[in-house]
This record gives sequence, structure tokens and C-alpha cells, in this order.
Amino acid sequence: MEALLQFMPLFLFLAICCVLMLGYPVALALGGTALMFVGLGHLMLQMGLPVPFEARMMGAIPNRLYGIMTNTTLLAVPLFVLMGVLLEKSRVAETLLDAMSMLFGTLRGGLGIAVILVGMLLAASTGIVGATVVTMGLLSLPTMLKRGYSPALATGTICATGTLGQIIPPSIALVLLGDVLSNAYQRAQLAMGVWSPKVVSVGDLFMAALIPGLLLVVAYTLYMIAIAWLKPDIAPAVDRTALRQELGHIGNPVAMLLKGLIAPVALIVAVLGSILTGIATPTEASAVGATGAFLLALISRKMNLPMLRDVVLNTTKVTSMVFMILIGAALFSLVFRAYGGEELVHALFEALPGGVVGATLVVMIVIFLLGFVLDFIEITFVVVPIIGPVLMMMGLDPIWLGIMIAINLQTSFLTPPFGFALFYLRGVTPESVPTSTIYKGVIPFILMQLCMLLALALFPGLATWLPSVL
Repeated sequence: MEALLQFMPLFLFLAICCVLMLGYPVALALGGTALMFVGLGHLMLQMGLPVPFEARMMGAIPNRLYGIMTNTTLLAVPLFVLMGVLLEKSRVAETLLDAMSMLFGTLRGGLGIAVILVGMLLAASTGIVGATVVTMGLLSLPTMLKRGYSPALATGTICATGTLGQIIPPSIALVLLGDVLSNAYQRAQLAMGVWSPKVVSVGDLFMAALIPGLLLVVAYTLYMIAIAWLKPDIAPAVDRTALRQELGHIGNPVAMLLKGLIAPVALIVAVLGSILTGIATPTEASAVGATGAFLLALISRKMNLPMLRDVVLNTTKVTSMVFMILIGAALFSLVFRAYGGEELVHALFEALPGGVVGATLVVMIVIFLLGFVLDFIEITFVVVPIIGPVLMMMGLDPIWLGIMIAINLQTSFLTPPFGFALFYLRGVTPESVPTSTIYKGVIPFILMQLCMLLALALFPGLATWLPSVL
């Protein structure tokens, strides 16, 4: 009985996974299940059972919640969400896609390349995977299918491009992951007796994600060029006259491209540049981004009161969801530690064959599988605080670990049959395109992302070099 009670942290984790799979709201599932285990721990202590439950740690709950309320880093979340929603509503992507289609569409695979480049810019603008996939699906999929592109290639390209919002900064996922990793890194250093701990910032993760993110864009583009030349029937060139007739409303494509490109690129450069050069923190840069997006929407004459109301409501909903999940995750993390969860995970990792390499491999496989059933927010707030300190105590670089987790989740969201990006695109795909076609189309892109994970494992400098230089 005593040996079984030592595994209470694992029972807590399994219970939460079961409750989530039953369809209960994530925030309530995390907080409610954690509080139920608090009551169970008190009950077993009253019964005299040898349960490893530190009840006194529950006194830290008010401080945890107050810490969330006063965390200035997390102020970047609503501001980056606001920036993304404003750019989405101002139809920046539609203008860019039309202009790039005119420029590249007459080349083999040109329309696919245009989708990849616009998707990259949209991912950097919105930072939200679902928004990018749905927007690109609605805008580009009908055109690609009409112009003779293979349904598998078209859907695979859109799905893969949409998941770039997970890794290309300023990504909401990287903001949340950076905050969690920073706390985990400080806990790991304190556990090792380092009383002046180093800090990992969201800006460090932004810098670390740039090279892997851009390498993925290059890989997608090279694949599109190769498949267009090897199999021109599935990625054909588009007749210039027909395309001009269809998109005649855009006028001169070069002028429209510059008009549509300069403002969003300038905004992205201002946000990322201020962070990378140290002029502003991510929170301050997010305020610049939100203000710039609002001005861009005004200049494009797309802003009106109904649209502004819609933008504010969408931003409030997403922000409320994130912070409610964060509160529930804080309760779960505290209860998990009260049951001795960190010590148990550390012991399990040390018992694995292969040392730190074996432990990292197991963690990556578990996160990949959890990505089928949990969103990145739940995994960031629930799983990373558990495994992060242990892996860092074993010697892993926190920045490298953060980028590995981000690309791992990006790959998971793209993998059939449960990838979130596939569900997003399925919702806006015509019924004439079967789900199996979408699954077939994403396979080459999954292989490219797995190659990127392998490259990061073999060459950690791909993630750590730029932060060390800047």
C-alpha cells in the first residue's frame, strides 16, 4: 500500500488527462481535479495512511495566483493576440496573397510558393496556429484547387504553413513557453544550490526560434520547387491572362505587393527588432505591435465600430481562456509538488537507460503524443513545469529545450489522425476533398519537421547561437 501511495503524483496526472478527454473545460479540469486530490490527501492523512502529501504547501496558493496577476511578461499575451486579430480583420493576408499570386503564379509551383511566403508573414503577424490555418484555408485553397493543384499538395502546404505560427516569433506559444521555462530554470538552479540564478527570457526564445523557423520556410519552398519540376501536373503554372482576369481588381501586382507588404513587414520588424536589439522587452514590443496593427487597420479603412467590437471580444475571449488555464495549471503544479511529484519524476528519469539522452527522448515522445489530445497551452502549463526543472538539473540548455518542445508540438499538431491543424483545415475544406487526402498531403512536411528536430539535436547551436551573439 505504501509503495502504491508513492505514485500519487502520477495518479493525479492520469486523472487530469482522463477528465480532459471527457471534454470538460481545461481550466476547470486542472483546478478542480487538483483540489479534489488536496481533499483526498487531507483525508488520507487523517486516516493515518503514509501518503507523501505536504499539506502546508497549500498555503502558497494565494501567492501563486497573485504572482500570475502581477506577472508583467504575461501582459504580452493579450497585446499580441490583439495585434494578430487586428491584422486578420484588416485583410492583410488577402492583399498579399493576390499580389504574390500575380507575381509567382505563372511559374510552376509559384502559387504554392506564394502561399508559403504569405503564410509565413501571417504566422509572424498573428502568432496563432488556428487563425493562420483557417485564414489561409479560406483564402488560398479554393484558388489552388481551381488552378489544378493536387488537393493533397494544396492542403498539406496550407496545414504546414499554418503551424509556423507555433515557432516563428512573435508567437503566443513562445511567450507562454518562455515564462514557464524561466520559472522552471530558476527552480532547477535553486535546487542545485545556485543562489544567484540566471534568467531565460521570452526574448531569448524569440531569438532562438528565428533560425529554425526560417530554415523550415526554406525547406517548404525548396520542396514546392522540386515537386513542381518533377511532377508539373500537380503544381502547374497558371496562365497569366486568366490569372489577371481573375485578380484584375488588384491593379499593378508589384505596386500592390509593396503596398500590402511594407506595412506588415515594418510592423513585424519593429516588434522583433526592438526585442532582439534590447530596446524593448517583449511586453513593451507587444504594445508597439498592437498600436501599429490598430493604425494599419485605420489606414486601410477596414476599421469601424462593429469590427472594433468583434476584435475586442475575440481578444478578451482568448486572453480569458489563457489566464483561466494558467490559474488551473498553477493549482495543479502546486499539488503535484506537494505529493512529491518532482522527486518522483527525477528518480524515474535517472532510472531510464541512456541518462539525459534517454530522458530527453522519452519526454519528446510523450509531448508529441500529448499534442494529439492537448493544446499547446495545456502542455506548456501542465507538462513543462513538471519535466523542465528535472531535465535542466540533468544539464540541458533551457533555450534549446524550449525550441525542441515548440517544434515537437508543431509536428504533433500536423500529424494524423489527431493533429489540431488538420481539424482546423478540415472545417474549411470542401467536402469533395476527403480527410485522407489532407493526411496524405502533410506527410512530406512532417518528415521535414522531424529532420529539423534531428538537426537541432545534433547541432544545438542552431537554437543557441543567435541568443548568445545578441
